[in-house]
Amino acid sequence: MKELTEEIKRFRDERGWGGNHDARSLAISVSLEASELLEHFQWVTAEDAIKKDKQAITDEAADVFIYLLQFADVLGIDLIEAAQQKMKKNALKYPLPEDNTVLISEKS
Repeated sequence: MKELTEEIKRFRDERGWGGNHDARSLAISVSLEASELLEHFQWVTAEDAIKKDKQAITDEAADVFIYLLQFADVLGIDLIEAAQQKMKKNALKYPLPEDNTVLISEKS
């Protein structure tokens, strides 16, 4: 991820876009791009959206990821370590049922 982050920073800097890439602006951009991703699923089933616009959905997901990497870089967040720590917190917050059953959502 460090290599990709450096590639993104080079791309940004070569275009003179670094001046407005502070934590606040990048957080806003993550949210805006996530909204653009969500827009593909508005008023249609997931299956129809993917069938119709998979490349556009892929591009929007990449935009979210690119802005998130930049956000993490500005704040010095190791996203892999942060995700691993968050999963540990989630495991404590949402323990498995005592009877070891796992609830699985099934399609109707």
